[in-house]
Amino acid sequence: MKDTWDAGTLRAFYEDHLKRVLLPFWLRSTDEKYGGFFNCYDNLGEQLVSTDKYTWSQGRFVWMYAKLASMSTDTFDSGERDRFLELARGGAKFLMDHCVLESGNCAFVMDRAGVPKLNPPNERYDSSIFADCFVVAGLAKYAAVSGDSVSLRFAWTLYRSVIRRIESGSYEMAPYPTPDGYRSHNIPMILLNVTQELLEAEEALGAAGPTNGADGSGKTEWLRGKMTAFLLDIMGHFVDRDGVLNEMIAADGSRVDSLLGRYCNPGHSIEDMWFVIHAAEKLGLEPYIGRAVRTAKKMVELGWDDQYGGLLLFADRDGGQPRGDCSGLEHEAMVGQIGQNWDNKLWWVHSEALYTTMLGYSLTRDERLLADYRAIHEYTFRTFPHPDERIGEWIQIRRRNGEPISKVVALPVKDPYHIIRNVTLIIELLERMEKGIRTEALQS
Repeated sequence: MKDTWDAGTLRAFYEDHLKRVLLPFWLRSTDEKYGGFFNCYDNLGEQLVSTDKYTWSQGRFVWMYAKLASMSTDTFDSGERDRFLELARGGAKFLMDHCVLESGNCAFVMDRAGVPKLNPPNERYDSSIFADCFVVAGLAKYAAVSGDSVSLRFAWTLYRSVIRRIESGSYEMAPYPTPDGYRSHNIPMILLNVTQELLEAEEALGAAGPTNGADGSGKTEWLRGKMTAFLLDIMGHFVDRDGVLNEMIAADGSRVDSLLGRYCNPGHSIEDMWFVIHAAEKLGLEPYIGRAVRTAKKMVELGWDDQYGGLLLFADRDGGQPRGDCSGLEHEAMVGQIGQNWDNKLWWVHSEALYTTMLGYSLTRDERLLADYRAIHEYTFRTFPHPDERIGEWIQIRRRNGEPISKVVALPVKDPYHIIRNVTLIIELLERMEKGIRTEALQS
């Protein structure tokens, strides 16, 4: 890359990276026999270690291919778009045929043929409501792009089930459940994004869903009300005045001076701030755009590793290694995750930060965000892409110093979702900037 970039140069870089490095890996990962997609690869991307299909990831594949089929740029020709939409259609069919249990909840993992499997350690089939959420998001995106009313009705049914479970407190959160007495940011975060996906599908072909929202209001009004509530929950309860976003708070909304009450997840926080920006634009809640940008800046600052570069997976709310009392929490999965992995460098954190800092800069022209974007860009593209272009994609999990490490973080999968989602959003944003919305934005 050149020392001085403009929007057109960067757009060409990302389009090339998408077509040459990222997509070839995943286009050869389709299961032509049973449907769905393979992604239980080792961290190097060299070996498929299982043909199991995690519902979480299958929903993400559907979203990804539907997005590729509908990009607002001319990145792909009509034949390529048709191919992506067909892949999304096949993934949507696999999910609708197999992922929902008799209870109406989604299976967490299925075998290659789509038969649900028990998931340790809680030995449940429906061990995470996040799986349901990603199915809703994927089917909603596919419905919005294809006009498929069956997918939209399926997404609506599952979404209303998710909302009922959340409101009743009857749901599972594998792989990292929230301990009793705490509330986790990840619930309003994912629901904000998923609800916007469903709203946009409803706006695209609204006759296919239920007649009314759950409260009797119109469907779009009900979804907009839900989005507003989730946004206000995030910004009102989890974000402090200094911009720090607390990943867990007490059930009553107060702060807790324990390890789980003090730790921050910079990647989640940065990702969620573009969710908030998109939602605030959609809902006409402009004051929250500036607040979201401020939080994104703070969380980049908090997560940045001054020694090695890049963003830490977890940090204390005052910076550095997470710290705090663990009494009574020693056996919580999240405590183990923080202790073992806090200084790892993960692919998804950096791809989310690329988009959020660029989006924030495009809206504010804050030079600090431009500097953040450039530092993250330089670190990301010298660290994560696989050095063997015959394999491609990224080596997604790294030690603090950037060396690859073979370990499982969250799910035993290699996942295309964050990288390709953010790359497509960046390409579209750069085109808008290139077309006259102050194209000097990325020049230094």
